[in-house]
Amino acid sequence: RVSSAPQLGDPEKGVLLKRKLPVSEAGPGVAYSHSSKYKKQRGGAGNLKIFSCLFSRLFYQPVTTPCGHTFCKNCLERCLDQNPQCPLCKESLKEYLAFRKYTITQVLDKIIKQYLSKEHSERLKLVSFVAHLIRFIIFLTKNVPIFVCTMAYPIVPCPLHVFEPRYCLMIRRCMETGTRQFGMCISETQKGFVDYGCMLQIRSVHFLPDGRSVVDTIGGKRFRVLSCGMRDGYCIANIEYLEDMKEDLEKLQVLHDQVYDQARKWFQNLENRFRNQILQHFGPMPMREADIQATPNGPTCCWWLLAVLPVDPHYQLSILSMTTLKERLVKIQHILTYLQNLSSN
Repeated sequence: RVSSAPQLGDPEKGVLLKRKLPVSEAGPGVAYSHSSKYKKQRGGAGNLKIFSCLFSRLFYQPVTTPCGHTFCKNCLERCLDQNPQCPLCKESLKEYLAFRKYTITQVLDKIIKQYLSKEHSERLKLVSFVAHLIRFIIFLTKNVPIFVCTMAYPIVPCPLHVFEPRYCLMIRRCMETGTRQFGMCISETQKGFVDYGCMLQIRSVHFLPDGRSVVDTIGGKRFRVLSCGMRDGYCIANIEYLEDMKEDLEKLQVLHDQVYDQARKWFQNLENRFRNQILQHFGPMPMREADIQATPNGPTCCWWLLAVLPVDPHYQLSILSMTTLKERLVKIQHILTYLQNLSSN
């Protein structure tokens, strides 16, 4: 037997798990149930064909759980996003989920590849096509997955605790397709999320036994949302990337140096507990850069300061959306001056 139903104590529950096929669909050799009487037509040919008819889709990357049930790897992961239990017998799979080492069931995989090679080849082409399509779409800034949570900034670390099933799915898809990135936006009442955000690059993912995960990310490009939608419960958006415009470097350098010195003084005068918290979460203040217009996002110190300064997220968002370094430096300077005056009083 290639597959078997779980052994249940109540016979009536066992019947519920069996698929009842009409006579025309079952074909020769299929045992089917009708009025609690089982009829079987004898015949040795076509057993594998019968097996393929019993499933709406061929197993792809079959994995077997510790409780003995086999599923497609992707299907099992989708189920475990919702509940760390076997979808059939409801046995706890917390330890199995913690390691995330889904070993392919070699016997079943070999049978499928040997006797159902055509169907397997078609399924493989479909899976590969979808993966390449997702990479291509995201590269073109179309249908980018959006995590609606907190503010994120270029070059600044953003550790995330992921526990919602929709975001568990989103993170896994980012890893499986190889893009390893998604957009981060803060929430907005009417549209769901705001019009500006920052891409996050996944550096590592640590899975926990109950299905949650700790995701280490770092900020990348800034973007503006052109349109938005939904996919499997999480938000997606068509975006365009933002870049700083070139300005008069001489005057800009003077302003940058003033803001940098003011920021360093503010940081050094913080209480030890606050300074240690910032160092632990965001790292030390970035060094002064030689060329402040070398990158599309400007100098790193601006984003580090924006992340650590105690400012309302919507005010931070207005600075994130700016495309001139001068405007950004002036706003940060106003914040630093206000905080220094507040502490002196």
